[in-house]
Amino acid sequence: MRCPTCNLEFEVEASPAKPFCSERCQTIDLGRWLDETNLLPHVPDPEDDETPEDNWSKELPTDA
Repeated sequence: MRCPTCNLEFEVEASPAKPFCSERCQTIDLGRWLDETNLLPHVPDPEDDETPEDNWSKELPTDA
């Protein structure tokens, strides 16, 4: 298996910090998440661009 932090190939059974090769790489990865260097991709919601229908702001029909 390869460590996602340093890309070193290591034996999974020998590592106390799986899926990382060492606790050092595990800590580096955690630091990247806390510093927001690593982020999950943001998929915009198409409904966020839509404006809600607001009948209160329109003029009311007049009965003349």
